[in-house]
Amino acid sequence: MNEKPGLPIGGAVVVRPVTSYREMGIFIDIPWRIYADDPMWVPPLRLERRLHFSRFNPFFKHGEWQAWIAYRNNQPVGRICAQIDQLHRQRYGEDTGHFGSLEGMDDTEVFAALLHTAEEWLTARHTRHVSGPFNLSINQECGILVEGFDTPPMVMMPHSRVWYGRLLEEQGYQPLRDLLAYWAEVDHKMPRLMNTVIERFSGQVRLRTLRRDKFGEEMEILRDIFNDAWSENWGFVPFTKAEFAELGSSLRLLVPDEFIQIAEVEGHPAAFMVGLPNLNEIFAELNGSLFPFGWMRMINYLKSRGVCTGRIPLMGVRKQFQSSPIGMALAIMIIDAPRQAALSRGIQAVELSWILEDNKAMRAILDYLGCRQYKRYRIFGKTL
Repeated sequence: MNEKPGLPIGGAVVVRPVTSYREMGIFIDIPWRIYADDPMWVPPLRLERRLHFSRFNPFFKHGEWQAWIAYRNNQPVGRICAQIDQLHRQRYGEDTGHFGSLEGMDDTEVFAALLHTAEEWLTARHTRHVSGPFNLSINQECGILVEGFDTPPMVMMPHSRVWYGRLLEEQGYQPLRDLLAYWAEVDHKMPRLMNTVIERFSGQVRLRTLRRDKFGEEMEILRDIFNDAWSENWGFVPFTKAEFAELGSSLRLLVPDEFIQIAEVEGHPAAFMVGLPNLNEIFAELNGSLFPFGWMRMINYLKSRGVCTGRIPLMGVRKQFQSSPIGMALAIMIIDAPRQAALSRGIQAVELSWILEDNKAMRAILDYLGCRQYKRYRIFGKTL
């Protein structure tokens, strides 16, 4: 689909399950059609998508799924998947299920056929409450973009066409939660009050970077903090050891040690932050392929120019410190700690994402730090 053919109009919509390697290739390539005229879209790496939807994804140790493609006149015009996550059901009920990977042309019939097919599959597995999109879980890409279409997505964040939310609502889906992305200039000046908070607790808190020689242990520390910090948030599903280890393998290759900050209170890990260089700046030039010269182009890009933006996808403060002055200090310190390292590598701005709209405490800190909300993603739900 590299030629980005036009989307067919007219004719009945037929939805077929993905059951073969070839069909998975069509499923992965559909966004090239949907976003052919959208300059903000960043093509994903096809190889990475193959791995994500393969049996090697540790999500499938606790989840099952099915993918479908919508065709019109034998041409693909949309896609969807549905999944059952046993970890989610353990926390939220045996009647929950999800949809994801939703892409389609601006056509009510296409969306109706895709969603109806996914709902039938979920209903057969005793689902009454469906939500999404999750690709494949809340710990991966999730949400429909509803504000911020004028800028490209950051690494590991989704992009959408403007009609997705409208077509979902036409099929009876209602907004469940909004997820926000904030923009921050790296060379910002810390407000005086924030400096006062940091100074007050500087004797109790020690910041350190990743210990690469104990990488496995460090990943378990980060996972333990995250699962504790986020455990009472809406939609939370814990990272499994295998899922976080897979994430760690990517961090090990792509993230400098100083972009991972751990805050200790009296010697015990209490908060952490992970920053990522925005590899979407590079992926935008590769059109989804690392072959035959994509690897070389990516390496040369990082060495010669680097990237000028980054993203903070993971951070957390242990529950025992949340809603307290030291908790505020921990959050400020881990956000601010890698600033000089980022500037030295040419990173001028970072996205902090995603933040639940109802996480008023974190949003207040980000507002005070001068961060700007610039994108909004939405999770939709429906009772079947």
